[in-house]
Amino acid sequence: MTATLAAPPVRIGKAAVGALGMLAVATGALESVVTPTLPLLQRELEMSPAEGALLSIMLLITGALVTPVAGKLGDRYGGKRILIRLMAVVCAGGLVSSLAPNLPVLLLGQVLQGAMVGALPLSFILVRTHLPAGESKVAIGVVSGLFVGGGMAGTLSAGPVAEGLSRHWMFALPTIAVIASTLLVNRLMPHDPPATSGPSEAPAGVDWPGLVLLSGALATLMLVLALAPDMGSQPLVLGALLVVLAAFVTGWIAAQRRAASPMIDLRMLARPAVWKACVLTFVICVGTSVAVYLVPQLFAVSADAYGFGANATEIGFFLLPGAVAASLAGPVGGVGARRFGSRAVVTTGIVMMAAALITLAAVHTEVWHLVLGKMLIALANGLCVTAMVTSTATSVDRNDTGIATSLVLVTRVIGYAVGMQVSGAILTAGTPSGSDVPAESAFVTGFAIAAALTALSLLVARTMSNGAKE
Repeated sequence: MTATLAAPPVRIGKAAVGALGMLAVATGALESVVTPTLPLLQRELEMSPAEGALLSIMLLITGALVTPVAGKLGDRYGGKRILIRLMAVVCAGGLVSSLAPNLPVLLLGQVLQGAMVGALPLSFILVRTHLPAGESKVAIGVVSGLFVGGGMAGTLSAGPVAEGLSRHWMFALPTIAVIASTLLVNRLMPHDPPATSGPSEAPAGVDWPGLVLLSGALATLMLVLALAPDMGSQPLVLGALLVVLAAFVTGWIAAQRRAASPMIDLRMLARPAVWKACVLTFVICVGTSVAVYLVPQLFAVSADAYGFGANATEIGFFLLPGAVAASLAGPVGGVGARRFGSRAVVTTGIVMMAAALITLAAVHTEVWHLVLGKMLIALANGLCVTAMVTSTATSVDRNDTGIATSLVLVTRVIGYAVGMQVSGAILTAGTPSGSDVPAESAFVTGFAIAAALTALSLLVARTMSNGAKE
């Protein structure tokens, strides 16, 4: 009875939400600097292609591992307390990456930076704690959209900064922004009360077996996807990796069922609202990442072949409309979910994305074809992911917000990683022997597969609950 008489959480204003938004922009920028500059990093650090692939997915893998743990700790001990500590790790990682003299040190920096992915569910905990339901949907959309926009800004600026200053500054500048925005959040955001348990319930420790087994499963999955195009002559190696992957997954599921406090509560994942959001997020992010990877590659193909021969600066300019659309999609998705319901927003986004992908497969002979297609895909992705995150966040108990939304965000990370690796495999398989340029049919195949997969997700979207309309 006394719990019901506790003082309500302090309501936050626009300044506090703005500080969370600034943090989302800064972390999104820091997250995205490696991908566009990978060739430069490979040259300067004398990395092999395999080492470059490892570097490109390291942050995604560690982010997928940290996110559910961060969400659970935020639910248990308070979102602000865990967020500030997590961002201290991220800042250390950014500084390590900016000073890294070689690949091992840079990998360490990326491992530490991967903790940034857990900032989003912690931000959602704070927003939902300190704002009414209707306003929290919009605020979650704003923070999600700014994270996407920060990622696009990092993608556009990393190349010019690395070439104009050095690779060290492309890590240092966003890290400085993360430090400043973290200090601002610490000052403006009130503390949220931790979840209260019964007097006999003791806090459980970290699920180390679950962490180890899931990390092994993710690393093996990325290795299978990266090596698949070259494994036609080595089927035994591929078979062995698939057996190892199945063993990791089976062991992880068994560990989660036995753990007193599992890193991912499979009972939570069994809820229809959560597993449907995870399935849709995975499929949509696979489709999005195919376009994210293939469109710049197509811009860069020589104009003597079938491409446009664009340089890095031109490609950044061509991708700018997509960056704008991605940054606007979060707030628009939050408002749309509040007014029309989550199912309507997700369905609209899926139809838009599938149409854009199939159109790119059929027509990609002019620059504006790719610019418009990429812009629509970025907008559709933002609408869908924001609507699903807000739907999930408001469909569970308040104390489960962090772990539920972290499941969706982990799925987002895995979807992007899988889509990137599959896209690279398609281009590798479609490159004629003795040539450095993939056949045009490889791009068509990639766009068509992504379109078909995205369209199939409508079968799941139509069974979603539309959510409460405000």
